[in-house]
Amino acid sequence: MGALSHIRVLDLSRVLAGPWCAQNLADLGADVIKVERPGAGDDTRHWGPPFAKDQDGQETTESAYFICINRNKRSITVDISKPEGQQIIKELAKESDVVIENYKVGDLAKYGLDYESLKKVKSDLIYCSITGFGQDGPYAHRPGYDFIIQGMGGFMSVTGEADDFPGASPQKAGVAIADIFTGMYASTAILAAVIHRDRTGQGQYIDMALLDTQIAVMANVSSAYLCSDKVPRRWGNASPIIVPYQTFPSSDGWIIVGVGNDGQFKHFVTAGGEPQLAENPLYASNPLRVEHRKLLIPLLEEMTRKKTKAQWISLLEAANVPCGPINNFKEVFDNEQVKLRGVQIEVPHPSAGTMKLVASPMRLSETPVEVRLAPPLLGQHTNEILRERLQMDADTIADLQEKGIV
Repeated sequence: MGALSHIRVLDLSRVLAGPWCAQNLADLGADVIKVERPGAGDDTRHWGPPFAKDQDGQETTESAYFICINRNKRSITVDISKPEGQQIIKELAKESDVVIENYKVGDLAKYGLDYESLKKVKSDLIYCSITGFGQDGPYAHRPGYDFIIQGMGGFMSVTGEADDFPGASPQKAGVAIADIFTGMYASTAILAAVIHRDRTGQGQYIDMALLDTQIAVMANVSSAYLCSDKVPRRWGNASPIIVPYQTFPSSDGWIIVGVGNDGQFKHFVTAGGEPQLAENPLYASNPLRVEHRKLLIPLLEEMTRKKTKAQWISLLEAANVPCGPINNFKEVFDNEQVKLRGVQIEVPHPSAGTMKLVASPMRLSETPVEVRLAPPLLGQHTNEILRERLQMDADTIADLQEKGIV
């Protein structure tokens, strides 16, 4: 039994931040019901290719994007624009501990499904809203897109090659970090609210904003500005205060070298057959290497290009110089450490046969994470949920289906 096996979650969210939050809770054992639009479902169901393949190598309709954020959930389709659909959601909320939604500010109030409405049917309900900018302020009614939030929240101003580098420009992350981090913070907030409810009997409302989260996760960068009033700049893969601490080209790829002291610098250049660089008075200490980085880095790049990625990793590990490869995803999943940790898992799926997923990184000794359900087909569990939770009979369900409510 998972740590949250006593918790019921009603997931009204779509795309990424909300579903990521709900999946975290589901991985920990919560019973999560994902509410989707009849006939269409979550937008991410259609974001592809790629789509999962079946046992014959043919593409299914299950997108890789949807798959990564919806395991361990049951899917029900409900038209919340209709009174009968609204009533179904209210009845499900009455039987739930947590509701998660990421509609635009005020949208669910039109259907009587906002926090103020639902807490009337479930007084200790925990209700989490996820939006781009929060429930108040001049931007509250703007839609929130991760890419835009990465720019507005400062991330892109410090990501990308430095201004004096040819072709330099701000860069977004390769994954939607504002969405992912907001989903993680929302999971934590919900767990805190559950503990508070268990102690006091009080539910509460949680207001999560992508912009708030993006600024918060800038961590030392945000703090550096607040402490110094100096606007941080882009440094690409280099460090502003340590040299060499960056990526370097090898003969067949890229490596990361993190030289933290003068001894490691000597070991680095000696391993590369250029020990004289450590003896050069221009590079004798880290402050000097920072000062003269434009002279030093081209010399180091010329050195690193003479060996393969694997040769460099072997040499530098033996010399106790911090280093690592930059792996593509084939190399990621072929890595011996990744295999030993069981990061890739396979689960049965009704259309794909066997589906490959990335395991949850949460490792609990007494209540381990378990993949109980593959990402669901659209509406796969509608009849099951209506029978189980709302005690509807077959005729009532058939009537709702005929009307297009479910």
